[in-house]
Amino acid sequence: MAEPVHLNNHHRNTLHEIFRHPVSHNIEWHAVISLLEAIGSVTRRHDGKLEVTVGAQKATFDPRGQKDADTQTVIDLRQLLSAAGYDSTATA
Repeated sequence: MAEPVHLNNHHRNTLHEIFRHPVSHNIEWHAVISLLEAIGSVTRRHDGKLEVTVGAQKATFDPRGQKDADTQTVIDLRQLLSAAGYDSTATA
């Protein structure tokens, strides 16, 4: 499949960083949230956590007080995005 046209270069770079091995430790939350908003929906709950829906996949993340996504969050993002049809080549 071709790259989704709605992903700009910034979003594609963030997607590549999420799937990069070894796990990148400097993926900023604002970049992750921007990507997730471009491919799905993000709702900030009253407790600061994010409810994310990408396709039929749903997950909750807790970015509070963190500039960058931690290793476990990157792994969880990989699982969410893979299940929604995204991979390291930024296709869906």
